[in-house]
Amino acid sequence: MWDYVLERRGQILFLSYQHASLVIQCVLLATVIALVVAVLVYRSPRLSSLANSTSAIGLTIPSFALLGILLAPFGFGVLPAVIAVTFYAALPILRNAVVGLAGVDRATVESARGIGMSRLDTLARVELPLAWPVILAGIRVSTQMVMGIAAVAAYVLGPGLGGFIFSGLARLGGANSVYSTLTGTIAVVLLALVVDLLLVLVGRLTIPRGIRA
Repeated sequence: MWDYVLERRGQILFLSYQHASLVIQCVLLATVIALVVAVLVYRSPRLSSLANSTSAIGLTIPSFALLGILLAPFGFGVLPAVIAVTFYAALPILRNAVVGLAGVDRATVESARGIGMSRLDTLARVELPLAWPVILAGIRVSTQMVMGIAAVAAYVLGPGLGGFIFSGLARLGGANSVYSTLTGTIAVVLLALVVDLLLVLVGRLTIPRGIRA
């Protein structure tokens, strides 16, 4: 196993970079999309419920099925992988963003409005900072989840470590097939841990000490 990894260390590092890049860019895009939707719906109980239901239903869609559906309009390559990973990444973030924004104390919001802050200022300077710990928790959950889904993206020839896993599974019983699968799986887990540690650091730097858990 160790010899297998050493011989392919360059390829492993390159695919790890591709995997991390795909996940991080998709999570950033998903965060923007989820926050926009959350801001539009969190004041309406009916729309908030619809957003939460949609995110719950979306998470039940098997990733293989979604990638298969995306093959027809977009073909093989990076684009269907980006769409699928972004879709799954947005769902937990949307749910947490709606809960976080709706949970901000209304008295605090009214106080901000009372001192002359506009609706947009209140959102940007009061509501979003207070909801940020909950939103960031959603981002961490989302990132861990899509690390695995990004590996499945190899099914549509997407970038990343899934190639090791699929190659190993396709050659089960053949030379180095188990090593290939284990290498891809372990690398995905290690990447997930590293990115989660970075998000913990982001939380330490961006969450005000007074509201830090």
